[in-house]
Amino acid sequence: MTTSTLSEKGWVVIPRELREKYGLKKGDKVHIIDYGGVLSIIPVSKDPIKASFGMLKGGKSLTKALLESRREDAARDK
Repeated sequence: MTTSTLSEKGWVVIPRELREKYGLKKGDKVHIIDYGGVLSIIPVSKDPIKASFGMLKGGKSLTKALLESRREDAARDK
């Protein structure tokens, strides 16, 4: 666990090893999220479309699953 000290102005220094690990550079934006007593620092994606590409790959298509379910429902109603 890494510890940083909060400055009088509310600044927190992210240690070098974590900045390097997550590719954070001067001027990069981060989200500060409060999870009810736990603060998280989340790097803002420079290109959210590119970052999310392939996230859902490999699983069953939700569209196909929905259509299959609707066909089954329709068959039961006949």
